[in-house]
Amino acid sequence: MDKFEYRTMIYDPKGFAGGKVDGEALQDALNKFGSRGWELVSCVSSNSGYGHTRSLVCIFKRKIQ
Repeated sequence: MDKFEYRTMIYDPKGFAGGKVDGEALQDALNKFGSRGWELVSCVSSNSGYGHTRSLVCIFKRKIQ
């Protein structure tokens, strides 16, 4: 049976009480994890209202060798 390990990354957008997500910075962070063998499983926003995001919680997994 395959075994996995999991990792959580919390991405905080800039701005007072949350803000707009910088897509390029987020993409760079996701690519960094991907290059190390981590696969993105889920990404959830903690919305603070009016299109602003307080934080993104990204969950990754990779197979244990």
